[in-house]
Parts: sequence; structure tokens; C-alpha cells
Amino acid sequence: MGYFEYTTKEVDYLKARDPILGKEIDRIGMVKRRLDGDIFSSLISSIISQQISTKAAVTVKERLINLIGDITPTNIEKIDAEAIQKCGMTLRKAGYIRGIAEAALIGEIDFVGLYKLSDSEIIRILTGLKGIGEWTVEMLLIHSLQRPNILSYKDLGIQRGLKRLYGLNELSKKEFEVYRDRYSPHCTVASIYLWEIGAL
Repeated sequence: MGYFEYTTKEVDYLKARDPILGKEIDRIGMVKRRLDGDIFSSLISSIISQQISTKAAVTVKERLINLIGDITPTNIEKIDAEAIQKCGMTLRKAGYIRGIAEAALIGEIDFVGLYKLSDSEIIRILTGLKGIGEWTVEMLLIHSLQRPNILSYKDLGIQRGLKRLYGLNELSKKEFEVYRDRYSPHCTVASIYLWEIGAL
């Protein structure tokens, strides 16, 4: 566990590219965005977090840990979906979690080997698993793999931050791509600030 690492280099780049964002960066200062270095555990956390509040997700994850101990494929495999569901999630989500554990145990997904792959390869491989969409993998790329250039269109917090920052009522995919191009290759640091702006 640690925090996403970035320096004044990324910050200065974003401030030069976008003075509006730059003003908010100066106001907010450096942000500590917590990481989960364990890819498997981080992926399970992302499944839990889908479509529920951060506070609710923390509660559900704590219950799961109390039930099985460390979040590992072996520990999940020992518990049936109904027991996982009782931690506070849908039976469908519980099934997804067991499916991911099974994929790890039978070697369908080499979680250690993911570190060596590109962002697009990781998205392609993991979205092949049930219950894992692009947003889930993008969160993994940020919070577990510390990839530097991730800006997720499907993340509501980022959308909210962009709308608030630029005074937008709507945000089309085409408009979003303009911001992605502007922030690249430091989109993840921009994401970190947009989450802060969106949470105000």
C-alpha cells in the first residue's frame, strides 16, 4: 500500500497545458491517492465498488475480509457465492468475484504477468472476464499498476470534475477526447485532480 507517485514535472505540464486546471491544482496542492499494490485484491475491490458509494464499498470489503481473511483466489474459492453475497452485494457480483478467483487459480489470467503488458492489452484481457468492464480495468491501471496516462470517460467522478471545472452541463465523448489529448501523457495526474474537484 502507498500513494500514486507524481512530481512537479507532471503538475507543471498540466498547468502549462490548461491554466483553468492549473488554478485548481495550485489551490488543492499535492494529493495523496491511495494505491493497492495487489492486482487481484484491487480488481476484487473494483468489482465491489461498482455502482455503490465509496463508503458502502469500504463496508462490504471489510465484511468480505472478516469472512475469508486476505483477499486471495484460494480464500475466495473456499466460500460459495451465497456467503459472499451476504457481505452486502448482489448474487451476480458475488458470482463475478468467484469467477475471477477461478480464472486466477486455473491460470487463465496471469496476474503477475500483467505488469509487463500495455494498457490496451490489459484492458483487452481483463474485460474478457464476466463482470469486468473498461472502467474497472482503468481503475486497476491507476490504483494498482500506477499507469500514468489514464482518464476514464465512464468514471462519474471524473465527469463531474470536468463539468464543474469548465462549467459544462453535458460532456460528449468527442469533447472528452479533447481533454484527454490536452492532458496526455499525464492523464492520471489530471484524473486525481478531477476527482478532488468533482468531490467538492
